[in-house]
Amino acid sequence: MWTVVYRERLTVPVVWWILGDLFAFSLFVAVAWYLGLGWGIAVGVACLAVIAAIFVAAAILLTVDDTWLRVGRAQIELGYLTGAVALDAAATSRRAGPEADARAYLALRPYVRTAIEITLGDPDDPAPYWLVSSRRPHELASALTAAISTRLAE
Repeated sequence: MWTVVYRERLTVPVVWWILGDLFAFSLFVAVAWYLGLGWGIAVGVACLAVIAAIFVAAAILLTVDDTWLRVGRAQIELGYLTGAVALDAAATSRRAGPEADARAYLALRPYVRTAIEITLGDPDDPAPYWLVSSRRPHELASALTAAISTRLAE
């Protein structure tokens, strides 16, 4: 069985939920004013359901165990990784923008400013690195580095 060394769920911030609620409310008011209360309620509820579905689908889970790194649905064995570096907001912006490699695997969320850069040691992999958003990049980098070194020592 795998031992999880790090786990983090990236979900949208509360302010996004508030903005989504306000948008649904504004649709409710507009439609209710024009077509009636019943239509307004139906449109408002439908809008809330779509917003909730999008926000729930946008959440990703980051896990590091003694064998795998999992980022949402993507996963890679630790044996193919060579290192991990925590990036602050400015470095993340540079690495995701002007300094980006088009072949890199990106798992970035606009509401998380910091990230981690994970270098790959597999010459057959077309992606030179993974750039993954994290609210706790230093903890993730140290957990991943420790897991990689433990895996290499085996």
